[in-house]
Amino acid sequence: MDPRAAPPVRSSPVPLYFQAALHLQQMIADGELPPGGRLPNEAELATRLRVTRPTVRRAVSHLVEQGVLVRRRGAGVRVVAPSVRRKADLTSLFDDLARHGGTPRTEVRSLVVGIVSADVATRSGIPPGTEVTSIERLRFAGDEPLALMTNVVPRDVLALDADLLREHGLYQLLRDAGCVPVTATQVVGARAATAAEAALLDEPRGAPLLTMTRTARDEAGRLVEFGAHVYRASRYSFELDLGAGRAMPVE
Repeated sequence: MDPRAAPPVRSSPVPLYFQAALHLQQMIADGELPPGGRLPNEAELATRLRVTRPTVRRAVSHLVEQGVLVRRRGAGVRVVAPSVRRKADLTSLFDDLARHGGTPRTEVRSLVVGIVSADVATRSGIPPGTEVTSIERLRFAGDEPLALMTNVVPRDVLALDADLLREHGLYQLLRDAGCVPVTATQVVGARAATAAEAALLDEPRGAPLLTMTRTARDEAGRLVEFGAHVYRASRYSFELDLGAGRAMPVE
């Protein structure tokens, strides 16, 4: 067993797989797992990191998604050459609109407190059984609808109400509560609008929409927010900067 491997803190709000992923990243930074080198097998890593093999598997998958590791057919999982990484000041659409001269307005369509759904728990990494606030908002610039946003926030991170969300961006509320998002996993895509989305966003049915899902964490690695948003492609584009995505008005 690796004597330097600190045992996982099972009482920590940080998921075990994320703790294991951080330890693997430290092993890479220390040169114990050199660039181009093959990762030890799951059983060996589970012993060294003092976690289960499923936890190792999820930690490795997370680092593959982050570009730290790569899976190659017939060659296993290997460490990729290090890339430039830095913390980003992640912002919300509310912040971006205000910063670029827009007049943000928010319609809170729903706000529900309850146990996280199985689907969201799987997609976001929020532990099953966690009490969360699930919100759906329609974001406007003036009178023009721009985005339909669904967000899930653990209640032990921040308790939300509709009045606060009408007046402030979610990320500003998180920062004010001391839960500053500093890292995120973000996926941007595109699809056709459903009839309901088209009606809300003042677009024809089937119009192209930009999609974005994002899981944000604070400096300790605690998950603070999961979002799944759709944006009018006719009015928005995404600027991606070192893993931090920002939705910017199309001029």
